[in-house]
Parts: sequence; structure tokens; C-alpha cells
Amino acid sequence: MSDRTTRARRSLNKHSPLNGSVDHARLTAAVRELLVAIGEDPDREGLRETPERVARMYEEMFSGLRKDPTAVLRKTFTERYDEMVLVKDISFESLCEHHLLPFFGKAHVAYLPNGKIVGLSKLARAVEILARRPQVQERMTEELADLIMEELDARGVGVILEASHTCMSIRGIRKPGAICTTSAMRGAFQTNISTRTELMALIHSGH
Repeated sequence: MSDRTTRARRSLNKHSPLNGSVDHARLTAAVRELLVAIGEDPDREGLRETPERVARMYEEMFSGLRKDPTAVLRKTFTERYDEMVLVKDISFESLCEHHLLPFFGKAHVAYLPNGKIVGLSKLARAVEILARRPQVQERMTEELADLIMEELDARGVGVILEASHTCMSIRGIRKPGAICTTSAMRGAFQTNISTRTELMALIHSGH
């Protein structure tokens, strides 16, 4: 196992309390306390059910903490196809772990098979699981690339994420419309410039 793969596995384990469960009552109480702390009355009509609603929302948004992204890639098919497989424009929504504000956008995921392929929906599922955690875009990009590289034993993996961050658009610098792009290249996508160029051309074709 390579050092990069070992780091990827440690990162996934570190950010994946798969045996944990949501303490719904505690989460609801925390939201109620937040309302009190900002000077609101959690018992007024408009806010009376807000703690419960927010608790359910966080359970949904952080559902990836209780799912194993490696599991969705384990079902593979033997196939001689050895050209690039690309699934682009996979929409995702996540929460920035620094402010717990949403960031959202599209993921482009490509790999070069090494004798086996995976169902295309599984790549989108892996994106979804990693997104549904407290995240930073840079780490999510790296985790996704390392995960696919390891589980598919691919000859190369390329991952590009493009996202808008509300922690930048609605607070602080307040620059709506700014897009953050991150990439992670593994194997042939990292070492072969023509393969990487082909990936970028395919991603931007039709845009």
C-alpha cells in the first residue's frame, strides 16, 4: 500500500465515525440554545418547531458520516475497456466545516480502468457520501481521487470540483458568483499531460 493510499485511508477513517449515531435530542436542544444565545425566543410561534426542523436537516446533511464510501465501489465488473471513463457535472451540496455554511457545485470524475469497471451511479454515490460530511473542498477532492484510485486499482484518476461557497458570498468578503476549483490527479492523469489535456477537453466540451 502506497504512502498516499495510507494517508487516504487514515483521512477517510478520521472523518468517518461510521459507528456513531445522531443524538437527536441533544442536537435539538443545541439549536434551541443557539436561538436563546442570539437573543431570540424559541417559544414564539415562528420558532417553536425550528430546533426540530434544524436537527432533521443536520441529520440529512451529515448522513455521510454514517456511510462507508468504500462500500459503494466494491461491486465491480471485469471488462477489457481501457480508455477513459468520465462522469461529469455530478451535482453535490456540502457544509463547510469552518462555518457550517453550504457550498455546492459540480464534480467531474474520471478514471482509467485496469481490467475492471464500476457502475457509473456508484461514482456519483461516492461523491454524495463524501459531500454529506463537515468538509473542506480541498480535502473532499483528494479523498475522492484516492478512494477511486485504491478501490478500482485504476491506472489513473482525475477529479475536479467546482463550487460556490456561501461562507464567502453571504458573509465576510461577500463576493457572490466566485467559483472555487480544485483538482486531484493520480496515476496517468498526473504523469501524462496528453491524458490530462483530454480530460479537460471532455469536461469543457458542450459548456
